[in-house]
Amino acid sequence: MWGGRFTGSVEATMQKFNSSLSYDKRMYKEDIEGSRAYIKSLQNVNIVTSDEMTKIIAGLNKIETEWEEGKFEILPGDEDIHSANERRLKELIGPDISGKLHTGRSRNDQCAVDMRLWLMKNILNLKDLLKQLMTAFVNRADKEQDVILPGYTHLQRAQPIRWSHWLLGYLEMLKRDYERLSELETRVSVCPLGSGALAGNPFNIDREKLTQELNFLRTCDNSLDGTSDRDFVVEFLFWCSLTSVHLSRWAEDLIIYSTKEFNFITLSDLYSTGSSLMPQKKNPDSLELIRGKSGRVTGHCFGLLMTLKGLPSNYNKDLQEDKEAMFDAYDTMEGVLQVAAGVLNTLTVNKEVMSKAISPDMMATDIAYYLVRRGVPFRDAHCESGRLVKLAEEKKCTLDQLTIDDFKSVSDKFEDDVLCIFCSSTSTDQYTSHGGTSKQRVLDRINANNDYLNKLKSDPRVSNGGADMLELSSDVDTMYITHTHT
Repeated sequence: MWGGRFTGSVEATMQKFNSSLSYDKRMYKEDIEGSRAYIKSLQNVNIVTSDEMTKIIAGLNKIETEWEEGKFEILPGDEDIHSANERRLKELIGPDISGKLHTGRSRNDQCAVDMRLWLMKNILNLKDLLKQLMTAFVNRADKEQDVILPGYTHLQRAQPIRWSHWLLGYLEMLKRDYERLSELETRVSVCPLGSGALAGNPFNIDREKLTQELNFLRTCDNSLDGTSDRDFVVEFLFWCSLTSVHLSRWAEDLIIYSTKEFNFITLSDLYSTGSSLMPQKKNPDSLELIRGKSGRVTGHCFGLLMTLKGLPSNYNKDLQEDKEAMFDAYDTMEGVLQVAAGVLNTLTVNKEVMSKAISPDMMATDIAYYLVRRGVPFRDAHCESGRLVKLAEEKKCTLDQLTIDDFKSVSDKFEDDVLCIFCSSTSTDQYTSHGGTSKQRVLDRINANNDYLNKLKSDPRVSNGGADMLELSSDVDTMYITHTHT
């Protein structure tokens, strides 16, 4: 592939060190797709004849079939997917014709276009999995609207909230993840093919036509950037990192809630494992792995950033390190999203346990609100509620066990109805502002999010011939899709 200047063969250890075929072979289809488009562009400028183009495309189709059927034979000298396919094409149709395919093309732009094509296709799968997970969150929220549990800050009991409200809180994170992935989709869809090694293509090929042929949204505007840009990989790794952090936090909550000490939920046996020593154990390994794998993908993101930070301009071999990170992060997130949906769809909520965990002291803020509604400034009301908490501690009783006289000893604003505040549903239903945990506001958000998910079903694919650029826009109540002609 790069003979002529060199004599002899590469040292065996160096050859192994230099090779990337073991992992970049998963881009065989994209590599062939790019070559088919490129040979058409060469034929358009008369670098190859129509007959030669036909033979090259037939050879490429044969190679694709061999890969798909598991019959492609990898040889020791195959350095990467590009050289392997080129070597096999030479065997099939001869060197005189096959040797023309690489005219004006470098592995620098070939690699870049393969990666972008691969990622464009696989982002669609992640979006589908993310939609399935979001649907699971909304379905459970709708089904279990009346379940109330303690809300926590600093991992200490704070105020009662609806289980549906807790679920929808994580859904908001996933919606942002979906929107970020859609935005990334447009930045991945940039065609670098025709950039050559760095300076561009000297044969006046029609790069805009190449872009359309490969279903990219636009053509890169600078050949130097086209071959060396890996921002799209870093962005993808960041997306994986942030999404996995969101799901790691969710998993941590459920791990805690599934312990015997909490017992708020019970995980299905389908997503649990046992102990090799202790027969009674039921371990939340599904959730622990979701939590653990967030470190893995975040490591890939930081690793590639450190690879990039010291590179001089244009292409350098260091960039070969981008692929394993991209592939592994994708594989990891594909599994994480599927397992997360499975866990959520099959867990059991222990409603009574959650309800019993709501202690009267969690209504201390409600006592302050009671006074505020009777004209007491909040800071004074806060102080007087705190005095009642202290009084209950001194009397070794709970807040709801204080007498009316106890309440009136702190403030003459208290009346007999003050004891009615010690009800979890009454407490949650006072939060009627937008985004609150009252049943009506939760129901509003369930309906709005169902609308959001229904609109995502018509989410246009970026790989649509470059005619439309996806724009996802949302406000507090709606999500709408518009298209901008590019």
